[in-house]
Amino acid sequence: MANTTVEQIVSMFQQRGNSRYGGENVSQLQHALQAATFAEQTNAQPALIAAALLHDIGHLLHDLPEDAPDHGIDDAHENLAAAWLRDRFPDEVVEPVRLHVTAKRYLCTTDPNYLRHLSPPSIQSLQLQGGLMNSVEQTAFENNSFFQSSILLRRWDEAAKDPNLKTPELSHFVQYLELTAKS
Repeated sequence: MANTTVEQIVSMFQQRGNSRYGGENVSQLQHALQAATFAEQTNAQPALIAAALLHDIGHLLHDLPEDAPDHGIDDAHENLAAAWLRDRFPDEVVEPVRLHVTAKRYLCTTDPNYLRHLSPPSIQSLQLQGGLMNSVEQTAFENNSFFQSSILLRRWDEAAKDPNLKTPELSHFVQYLELTAKS
C-alpha cells in the first residue's frame, strides 16, 4: 500500500511530535492538537482545522536543533511547511500555514495587546522572523485573500501552549486531513 499523505503526517507526528515546541512547555504534537482543537471549537471549515493541525509541520521537516533561535537562526518553518504541503493540500490549507508567521508580525504591529501577551520564545522568534511590519507590508497582507484565515490560525497558534489542556487524540483530527488532502 502506498504511503498516503495522511499516513506520512501521522508518522511524522509519531516520530517527531514529542520534541519540545520551541521554548514552550508543550510538545510539537500537543501544540498542533491544541491549535486544531481551538479551530474545531469555533466550527471552522475542515481546511482551516487541517491548517491549524499542520501549521508548524515545518518544524518536523528540518533537522535544526531545538535551540536554533538561541543561535540567531530562523528555521523559516512556514515556508518549509508550505512547500511540502503545496502538492498535498489545497490553498485553503497551505496558505494560512504559509502566512501564520506573517499574521504574527501583523498582529504585533497592529495590536499592542497581542504583542504584550506573547511568550518570551515567541518574542524571540518574532525578531528572527522580521519583527514589526511597515505600512507597505501591512497593506499587502490585508489585501491577501487568506488574511482572515491566517489571523484566526495565528490566534489559535498563540493560545496553543497550555501543558495541561486536554485535547482529542491525533486520530480524531485525521478526518480533516482525509477530507482535504489531494491524495
